[in-house]
Amino acid sequence: MIWTGASLVALAGAAAAFAQTRAAAGPAVYWMSADTASGLAGMAGGMGQARPSAGAMIGAMFGGGRGSRSSYARTLTLQLGSPRRAAGAPAAEHLPPAGLQAGPSLPLVTPQAAPRTAGPAQPWGQMERPRGRMLIYWGCGERARPGQPAVIDFASMAAGRMPPAFANLALKPMTPPSPATSITYGEWPNERTQTRVPPGGSLVGEHVVRGNYSPEIRFSLGAGQDFLAPVTLTSNTAGPSGSIPLVWRPIPGARAWFGAVMGAAQNGDFVIWTSSETQAAMMAFDYVAEADLVRLVQSRVLMPAAADRCTVPAEVARAAPQSMLTLIAFGGESNFAQPRPATAPRTWRPEWTVKLRTKSTHMGLLGMTLPGMGDDEEAERPREQQPGKKKKRRLPGLPGGITF
Repeated sequence: MIWTGASLVALAGAAAAFAQTRAAAGPAVYWMSADTASGLAGMAGGMGQARPSAGAMIGAMFGGGRGSRSSYARTLTLQLGSPRRAAGAPAAEHLPPAGLQAGPSLPLVTPQAAPRTAGPAQPWGQMERPRGRMLIYWGCGERARPGQPAVIDFASMAAGRMPPAFANLALKPMTPPSPATSITYGEWPNERTQTRVPPGGSLVGEHVVRGNYSPEIRFSLGAGQDFLAPVTLTSNTAGPSGSIPLVWRPIPGARAWFGAVMGAAQNGDFVIWTSSETQAAMMAFDYVAEADLVRLVQSRVLMPAAADRCTVPAEVARAAPQSMLTLIAFGGESNFAQPRPATAPRTWRPEWTVKLRTKSTHMGLLGMTLPGMGDDEEAERPREQQPGKKKKRRLPGLPGGITF
């Protein structure tokens, strides 16, 4: 059979139309990601920055979280992906309940595609191979377990020899809507508005999402489908053995917990510790799917919902005395879909689905509580009424050795 140019063009057009028809048959997908940030990120978030810079967080440490500002922040990310094309310029909005205290409408803006530029060829063959080592510790307790740390040489990784710890990844990342997976996409926050969710904002109530490229989405959230409470550490001080017992307050709605420490040794080694009871190259800083939470708690990679303490081994504190600490409480998911009409045929499919996911994240310095990084009651106390002064410490990772 001989294909002419016109035939090929017609065939390509038909294929594109068929692909778009199949895509349009799928539902619009809407994700809401709700994080409660405390510690360093929470203090900077209380200064009115949804995505705080390093400078903002440093400023918050030295009194920026005091006064009327809260010691935690609530961040909300909204992502709408649709198989439809907009009639004209894409436009969509989320109408939240009044209790969110973020205004009557949150615009879902479609990002502008960045222009592609052809850059100069990179001389990859002339690049220097990475140097140094990574020391991996895991498990709660005063002392590190036998066989720790696992040592990873960066030069070996560059040569293609992956260590066993990295060959056994225990977590599959969640995939929210994005421009790459949608015909039309919109998100909030964005450059169009500086609105943010205040610490007292709540998701409970009626929600409406509408636009010119998706069906109208209506759903309601109850008391158990809200932001999690902030993570509050009540102990983060080195004990007699040199280990650092971490103790925190329980959080209603938490399904699992994860702790991690990252720092650098004097010789340049990169030190990592996780609360996992098994050796797994997993840094669970993002949201975790409901099914994975159950599986990872059962395999003791994540701590259970009832956990309220974990001790960082003395070897970790000694190897990297100036380290960043992260403690995360993972909440559950809530999933919604367009209600099925009573008279719907057997071939009926919903036009939209919604997913709400929650977590609460604390970031701070291992073995030290900075001013304003405790609970709100402590943050509001005048400096002269707070406990005795602590020895000055150098903030890790900052040029010039800034101390406080």
